[in-house]
Amino acid sequence: MMGAAVLSALVALAAGVLLAVAVRRRATRHRPAYALLAVAGAVALVTLLAGVTVALSAHAHWAHEQQQRTGWATLIALGTATSGLLFCFGLLRFPGVTNSVPSAARFALDGVILGAALWFVGWVLLSEPTRLLGDATPAACLSILLASVGAALSAGLATIMVLRAPTPRRCLAVLGTGITASSVGGLGVAAGICQAGPGLALTGAVVLALGLLVAAVAAYRIEPPGQIAVDVIRRDGAYAFAPMVAMAASAMYHLLQDGRFDALGIVAGSVEGFALVARQHLTLHDVRAYARRLAEREAHFRQLAHTDALTGLDNRRGLLQALHRCAQARVPCVLLGLDLDGFKNVNDMRGHDVGDAVLAEVGRRLRSNLRPGDLAARLGGDEFAVLMRGGPAEAGIVAERLLRVLGGAYEEPEGPIFLSVSIGLAGWADEPDVELLLRHADLALRYAKQRGKNRIERYDGAYDRLLRRRTTLEHELRGAIERDEFRLVFQPVASLPSVRPVGAEALLRWRHPELGNVRPDEFIPLAEECGMIAKLGAWVLHQACFQLSRWLAEGHDVWVSVNVSPRELHAPEYVVQVAEALRAHHVPPQRLVLEVTEHAVATDLDELIRRLTALRLTGVRIALDDFGAGYSSLGQLRRLPIDILKIDHGLVAEHEPVRPVGRDGPAFAPMVDIVMRLGHQFGLEVIAEGVTTPAELAAVVAAGCRFGQGALFGWGVPAEHLEAMLDAATSPGARPARTAPPDDSPPHPLRPPVPRLGGGVSEHVRPGVTGVPGQDAPTP
Repeated sequence: MMGAAVLSALVALAAGVLLAVAVRRRATRHRPAYALLAVAGAVALVTLLAGVTVALSAHAHWAHEQQQRTGWATLIALGTATSGLLFCFGLLRFPGVTNSVPSAARFALDGVILGAALWFVGWVLLSEPTRLLGDATPAACLSILLASVGAALSAGLATIMVLRAPTPRRCLAVLGTGITASSVGGLGVAAGICQAGPGLALTGAVVLALGLLVAAVAAYRIEPPGQIAVDVIRRDGAYAFAPMVAMAASAMYHLLQDGRFDALGIVAGSVEGFALVARQHLTLHDVRAYARRLAEREAHFRQLAHTDALTGLDNRRGLLQALHRCAQARVPCVLLGLDLDGFKNVNDMRGHDVGDAVLAEVGRRLRSNLRPGDLAARLGGDEFAVLMRGGPAEAGIVAERLLRVLGGAYEEPEGPIFLSVSIGLAGWADEPDVELLLRHADLALRYAKQRGKNRIERYDGAYDRLLRRRTTLEHELRGAIERDEFRLVFQPVASLPSVRPVGAEALLRWRHPELGNVRPDEFIPLAEECGMIAKLGAWVLHQACFQLSRWLAEGHDVWVSVNVSPRELHAPEYVVQVAEALRAHHVPPQRLVLEVTEHAVATDLDELIRRLTALRLTGVRIALDDFGAGYSSLGQLRRLPIDILKIDHGLVAEHEPVRPVGRDGPAFAPMVDIVMRLGHQFGLEVIAEGVTTPAELAAVVAAGCRFGQGALFGWGVPAEHLEAMLDAATSPGARPARTAPPDDSPPHPLRPPVPRLGGGVSEHVRPGVTGVPGQDAPTP
């Protein structure tokens, strides 16, 4: 007995030292929890030493010192209960177990519920009539009651902590086992001193000492388990089922054994019930708080979902929501679609940070220039919208103000930025229809962009028809070549003044089986936009070369010109395509003329020079079309590697022919005369386009122009018609029409000048494969 007492004392002392070391090695933020565990261990150690001392000193006179032993037992029970409570507080302060007072209260209630159930089951098993230990079962006394309550609470709280801790739980389970064992050992010491005898007291002391050692080792080695969260939605409350089942089963068993419930049993059941009610109240409070947080977050995310993060304006969802409200209330409203003109250049040249700053400033200007109740939204990129209540007249006034305000300078550190804005305006149709209103505003905006930007356009029903036709044409255009719907017509180029055809310009025509004849100025720009122009240009090039090879094989001295789109011209493979077409159809290169519009030299002149130079190296000739209607300067004209100037029909028809002062003879066109002299100075041949009347023919002949093209010589005609004209012009009895005074120079075909280097390109060009627009007309 003495050996057991000494051993338990030594083990308890070792556990105390180990707990002290554990406190010192922990970080400052974890130290309070370990300090509480150390204090609880010290109290348990004192309790153990007191119990062992009492058990050994009273062993000889055990039966005669009942009253004295009862007092010591009460003190030991108080010590056991105190150490158990301190252990519980230490567990509640343990890192990761609780992070607030409410969570600590929930955790403590969970421990009380489980501890009360354990105590009640123990009371049933040890009280009448069960008396699980038989005659050794101690009777109820204050010391046993206090010690058993502390042991039950410690066991309950330790069990809850282990069950709810994240894995791995091994160290926590060891810690909880040690704490429970020390509390149960203290209960044994108190029960032995109170009633059962020194044997039970010393056994309890050994258990207490071992429990302290196990707890100390676990506290020394354990790492913080992380946050032990209470899931109020799914798993919180599951702890109550097992304790309630155990209490109900033990109570039923007690009644079946004719047992009675005394005050202690009733108190234990009441504590369990009140703890459950309090715990459920906290759970309900948590659920309500959780629901409030969900509602707040939902409102926050709903606001985010309907707000543009960059500008603070509503986004597309917010605009749609407002439109649906107006539609349901049948409130008259007008929608303005806005698009910043040239904003892409800001991102490209200044960077996206500056672009974002400009967009944010646009949002501020919109907010500060709208009426109360109007809504501004950013739909994406540089596209905005304004929803206004009222009629089109009021909306027009606001749109004019926005046009001025948004067109003002945007001050940035690197310098001001100037943008314009295009605005499309649309109102409700016969009935409020959100999707239709959005579509109408978008169509009006697109029309404003197409008509020059920096303007306001109101929706017109004609937009719908144009869009439907445009969509249909784009769809049908993609398979038109395969369906053999395209054909080439040829507009003759005549030698002057004999008007004998010496060449022709290939013009593309499209006849659709349902849409009928589609104008070139309608489908060519569409082909440019949808990426079909290269395919069309290749088809035209091969068809023109094929027809030219047939005419040359039949002995006709003729050449053919083909219009070139700027996109084709800038494609690296275009030079190879031209060379392959000439080789495939056995066409001499000098018989093919590639026409480039004067608009093509407006920008990137150096790139155009390189492309045209590469084309001239294949042997083809280059013509500058529509000269006089675009941007060419004399300096550009000197650099461009061209062979032919085609005078724009506006220069031929714009001025009335005049007669030289003091001279007889035919009238002449001054502008044509100037261009003729300029072309001859540069070694270029000149063709007058748009010759439609005998007076214009006489004027261009008088100016010295040797080649003409226009309605007077024939519109675009099929290949067989032009072939008939060539046959008639070369037949032995043919007498060419003479609609102008003859001159002394005989007619001769167009000859190529000496090649020179140069080149350029334009961003505004006439479609490359259309030629002269207009419908076919018979040759005069």
